[in-house]
Amino acid sequence: MKREDMEEQIIESYKQDEKMMILVFAQWCVNKDLDAFELYTKTYPKQKDNPLLKEALELTVPKEESETIADDTLFGVLSLYGNDDLAHTASRYTKK
Repeated sequence: MKREDMEEQIIESYKQDEKMMILVFAQWCVNKDLDAFELYTKTYPKQKDNPLLKEALELTVPKEESETIADDTLFGVLSLYGNDDLAHTASRYTKK
């Protein structure tokens, strides 16, 4: 495999994993009756219209049909991708 092909494959894999992380966040918000855009915008005010979050929300299911997503699972996934600020914002909402 050429170096360029390998780099492209790594980037594509990261993008897919990032989409999964956003989907976990979106479904967690649905399950908690929280507005994912509101939490995201509070954390990243300059990124109000995140197309990946919009796409992820379209893929969520009603909370009655979803498996439970533990808070620690969400925080771990967000931290894995360097979204510690979003994890912090979400954690404030779990305490309410």
